[in-house]
Amino acid sequence: MRGSEFADLRAFVAIVEEGNFSRAAARLRISPSTLSQTIRQLEGRIGVQLLNRTTRSTALTEAGQRLFDRFKPALGEMEAALGEVRNLPGRPAGTVRLVLPRLALATLVEPHLGDFYQQFPDITLELGINDAMIDIVGDGFDIGITLGELVEKDMIAVKLGPDLRQVAVASPDYLAQHGRPYTPADLLGHNCINWRKPGSNKIYNWEFNDDGRWFNVAVNGALIVSHRDTALQAAAQGAGIAFAYWSSQWMQPLIDAGKLVPLLESYSPDFPGWYVYYARQHHTPPAVRAVIDFLRAANRCDDPA
Repeated sequence: MRGSEFADLRAFVAIVEEGNFSRAAARLRISPSTLSQTIRQLEGRIGVQLLNRTTRSTALTEAGQRLFDRFKPALGEMEAALGEVRNLPGRPAGTVRLVLPRLALATLVEPHLGDFYQQFPDITLELGINDAMIDIVGDGFDIGITLGELVEKDMIAVKLGPDLRQVAVASPDYLAQHGRPYTPADLLGHNCINWRKPGSNKIYNWEFNDDGRWFNVAVNGALIVSHRDTALQAAAQGAGIAFAYWSSQWMQPLIDAGKLVPLLESYSPDFPGWYVYYARQHHTPPAVRAVIDFLRAANRCDDPA
């Protein structure tokens, strides 16, 4: 295989993984027109059409699907082999794509970025901030961070940091005006700040525990947000009762400042927290392994949340 053919096949794989020419071109750092010409030349050399292209969509032909299914694993093995050889004499290098929610970013990653690049200056870390649950393999990410209960069973998962808990909170002014709820059922008589997970049509039902039994409460209110830090800021301003993770970044400072008061704490026990996860594979690239090991060491389970 000539070097140009290998590059063209990598471009073909990028188009399939990204779903369209524009995103693939951005990933490859070339123009869409150059990428389109590359694929036309590849199709001309092998004598078959690989992609059906319209102004709105890109789809694999039968021949394109067969080529992708055979070449994609081989490409992964070749890149892994190159990475392994490249890293033999020195430090891990290459690009690692990590997707994670905003709170996990603030809690587990942002405080350690300086230390990370002191240790691994040759790794390019691409952070995708997404509060929705995604398919990391299908969306082109190497690793992800999410709650333990959400990790797919076919993934390898490593715990990061301590357990979490969610707590209802409100401002002192709100409680003075509307009273304090003493049971989760009392929330039905309050203005609660609802949360809808990005990418979901459903409003989240607040989860509580009573004597080991978990149950949900569908609360009502005049405000719906897609990020819980926004809910906390609104609650601190007296807009209603919020329900969010007790975190040192967003909730604790507002409680310490007297802007928020914790509620219903006896109904809010700990539950398994954040996990870094990745797909099972024959060979984990050294750069990916370096990121996983660094995150695990930097966020030991005995560290504060």
